[in-house]
Amino acid sequence: MQFQHHGLSPEILVDLYKAMLKPRMIEEKMLILLRQGKISKWFSGIGQEAISVGVTMALDPEEYVLPMHRNLGVFTTRNIPLYRLFAQWQGKMSGFTKGRDRSFHFGTQEYKIVGMISHLGPQLGVADGIALADVLQKNKRATAVFTGEGATSEGDFHEALNIAAVWDLPVLFCVENNGYGLSTPVNEQFRCKHIADKGKGYGIESYIIDGNNILEVYTKVKALSKSIRQRPRPVLLEFKTFRMRGHEEASGTKYVPQQLLDEWGAKDPIENYLQYLKSQELISEVEEVALKQGILKEIDENLQRAFEEDIVQSTSTNELNDVYKEFIYQEVKENNEVASIRLVDAISQGLRQSMERHSNLVLLGQDIADYGGVFKITEGFVEAFGPERVRNTPICESGIVSAAMGLSLNNMKVMVEMQFADFVSSGFNPIVNYLAKVHYRWNEPADVVIRMPCGAGVGAGPFHSQTNEAWFTKTPGLKIVYPAFPYDAKGLLATAINDPNPVLFFEHKALYRSIYQDVPESYYTLPFGKANLLVTGESITIVTYGAGVHWVLEILEKHPDISADLIDLRTLQPLDIETVFTSVKKTGRCMIVQEDSLFGGIASDIASLVMEHCFEFLDAPIRRVASMETPIPFAKQLEDQYLPKTRILEVLTALLAY
Repeated sequence: MQFQHHGLSPEILVDLYKAMLKPRMIEEKMLILLRQGKISKWFSGIGQEAISVGVTMALDPEEYVLPMHRNLGVFTTRNIPLYRLFAQWQGKMSGFTKGRDRSFHFGTQEYKIVGMISHLGPQLGVADGIALADVLQKNKRATAVFTGEGATSEGDFHEALNIAAVWDLPVLFCVENNGYGLSTPVNEQFRCKHIADKGKGYGIESYIIDGNNILEVYTKVKALSKSIRQRPRPVLLEFKTFRMRGHEEASGTKYVPQQLLDEWGAKDPIENYLQYLKSQELISEVEEVALKQGILKEIDENLQRAFEEDIVQSTSTNELNDVYKEFIYQEVKENNEVASIRLVDAISQGLRQSMERHSNLVLLGQDIADYGGVFKITEGFVEAFGPERVRNTPICESGIVSAAMGLSLNNMKVMVEMQFADFVSSGFNPIVNYLAKVHYRWNEPADVVIRMPCGAGVGAGPFHSQTNEAWFTKTPGLKIVYPAFPYDAKGLLATAINDPNPVLFFEHKALYRSIYQDVPESYYTLPFGKANLLVTGESITIVTYGAGVHWVLEILEKHPDISADLIDLRTLQPLDIETVFTSVKKTGRCMIVQEDSLFGGIASDIASLVMEHCFEFLDAPIRRVASMETPIPFAKQLEDQYLPKTRILEVLTALLAY
């Protein structure tokens, strides 16, 4: 292995060795503890230390690094106290996740590190969002994100590189090509000769770097990070290295030819570099021994501190309170000037006023800029707020949701418009596994609103008509809003954007231009978790939301003899179940209407809650009315048959007669 010092000072040359030695010695200790059952799992980075250390030392301390589970050197180079790392791996409170997640599945704003989730790909998109925030804030910073060669097969890799290329984002995409994805060799993962070759397809720079040569890693990344700070652009870096141990320790390395292990063992980044330093008379045997003794002492002292800490304890209240970041609702009263506008106008107006109120709010979505979105909600926004804040995105929902997470991490608010709610399935993973869990895992909010044009009644067929709120109401960490009226939509959207937690904001397409209401022209807010009692009566409680509200109102207007409480939920998470209980205790009967198909919908949970809390007040069985158990058909007569609208009166009449 050839080392060239590139004019680096003796201090830096020695510091690079020290920085690699510490994670190696920690790992050797962890492997002992693993065999003793004192930690539960370990993903080894032995033999790859030069990459983590070289990249991190090349960056400025205020620049974000997004490591994976073999990048211990990132954490030690950023000088995270070792006892906190050891406590993290033992599930102790002094760690970073209060025992809620393991190994390197955490982040820390203090050290500008954003740890991985097990679904590897979204990490790359998060780096895009962090870098975009830096560009918008004119920070002149680089962001480095790590992944392995296996994850380059994921769609998120393509999406993240494409977004970064289109937007000229200063991201260093660091791919550790270590030969195997668990047991699958690279020749079974991709056909191109080098991962760096993939950069050509995105029109970005790419380089191949010897990942075992600390001087090559450090000097190349140092030069590139300096360059992209001044001229923002993404760079793809392929680090050639090898994984000397198993994917994780239980996997072993029996599938690896011994000749290959011997070949790469001879290229050990630490031993080879140590010999170079000795040949340059930069470190002596005595200094080497003293350095190792000092690191070992630091490891032992911090391990003892972690071992002595009590096992993690919590309460159900603490656990539930940490699912969401605390949000203190601030009521903003509307003025007396009103105008009769449509639901679509109210949403547009509310979004525009939020853009005026929050200078750090960025809008992302397909065709939302000059075109104004397919429903024209953002029409004129580019002229008002500029193309930097109103951004057309490539067609890549997963990458854009991940980028929204990154923007939030770097002090921005984000609204993502799903062109149709149906398309959210392509961004499902980062919503339910990143946005929803990030605050519970390491106390970081996801300040993201995802607008969801949804619903049937417009003859759009199976891929543009779903109302898929039930995919998300069961996911802790998400808030779900589903207004039925223009007034509610405007006020609730303002609150959604103020709320630092992730909010899915459902907007029924069939109501966009059919429902008018007098709406205040000024900015105002409405609270989450407060249902609206639209009609009062004595004989039955009807609970619904979205288009269902208007279906029931139409029936009650045609049948004034029916005495019913009609409750519009408005938000599904948080859910105002107390208003439902109060009504059911008065009427003794309950019917729940949802547009979604019956099985697994929120109506089932509401019915169960009413049974559990109001059983002794019921005079009839609870009934749910919902759409058929089929995909949503296109032809009008089939769509009408699918929807529950024509079945509501029948069920209502039967319940009243029970």
